Amino acid sequence: MVAVLTRIFGVHNLALAEDVVQDAFCRALEVWSFRGVPKNPSAWLMTAAKNRALDMLRREYTARTYEPELTKWLRSEWTLAPIVEEMFTDNAIKDDQLRMMFSCCHPRLPEEAQVMLILHILCGFGVNEVANAFVTTYTAVEKRIPRAKKVLAGSSRLFDTQVPADFSIRLPVVQRALYLLFNEGYHGASTEFAVRTELCQEAVRLARLLLSHPLAATPATHALAALMCLNAARLPGRIDAAGDLHSLADQDRSKWDQRLLSEGLELLELAASGSDLTDYHLEAAIASVHASAGRLEDTDWGQIVSLYDLLMSMRPSPIVALNRAIAIAQRDGPERGLEEINLISDADRLGSYPFLAAALGELELRRGQYGAALDHFQAAIRLARNGMERRFLERRLDACQRGGCCGYQSHADHPQ
Repeated sequence: MVAVLTRIFGVHNLALAEDVVQDAFCRALEVWSFRGVPKNPSAWLMTAAKNRALDMLRREYTARTYEPELTKWLRSEWTLAPIVEEMFTDNAIKDDQLRMMFSCCHPRLPEEAQVMLILHILCGFGVNEVANAFVTTYTAVEKRIPRAKKVLAGSSRLFDTQVPADFSIRLPVVQRALYLLFNEGYHGASTEFAVRTELCQEAVRLARLLLSHPLAATPATHALAALMCLNAARLPGRIDAAGDLHSLADQDRSKWDQRLLSEGLELLELAASGSDLTDYHLEAAIASVHASAGRLEDTDWGQIVSLYDLLMSMRPSPIVALNRAIAIAQRDGPERGLEEINLISDADRLGSYPFLAAALGELELRRGQYGAALDHFQAAIRLARNGMERRFLERRLDACQRGGCCGYQSHADHPQ
């Protein structure tokens, strides 16, 4: 909605577009509380935004300038309604979303601020969610987003995706934003849910939209889309009907989405064209090894460790190092896994991450060191960010207290 309205009003009226969207949602809260939620809430909201936009254009056309390409049509009552109607068609919406994504990658903004804008404007992330995605503070993001919006609003018009001027320069930032969107859904830091399927679905949809543009359908975009599909395919086995998390070891693999698995593997094949090797290629390859194993014990952990070695050389991070250590533990035993965790140079960045303590607990549990495992699981529970994580960790704590180990129960089922 923001993308379409910004196309109509002009990027310099971004705040107006956001106000109209907010007004549509407020109207929905009022009407739906009496009439109930409509069969197609998205269509209802789109119609409300479209009607509100028409009202605004009719009332304010003498006081504002709008998108330069559309202004002359928006100022005539004969053409106003048809032009706005056309802007809300499916194809126009898709085009405007692409234009908005690339417009957020303004050259005057640092890359981090560009990604923040995409997540905030196009993906609906609140300040807290953006802060979680960047492992930074609420205050820092609260200051940066308005500044970035001001720079964006200074643009003369939305980015033209048909002109390849600096398309290739902006594309990696768009890819990064979609990657973070998927991660937030798959294993984010929400205070309500450990998994937000709707965010994963939206990331997959936007990745497919990106692939539909000839200039954006690069090997890296194919690898990113492959990674999303392969991981999203496992979601039906990752959460049960009660909303509880299941580790990779406990998942019923028959519930994995075979259509998404096939799509992911096909996309990974397409990503192999050319000579580029990105971190998306490596993560998708890791996901494909998991997806190809009929049982946990059939997993080729040696191949996964090799892929993590490459990923660490390309994009080192404490999360990647932790996942590598877990894979080494699967291949070589818990002692080796603990050694690798202790070697993580910037592990302090994971101080509030519950699954570092959980991984330590799992490995100590496998060694039969129940006291140490108990301490780690209790620490992990204190750090749990939502009820889903807490219940998962409490089940592991219970297993530890009973002195039993039902196989490796790590968090090794999430993006990096």
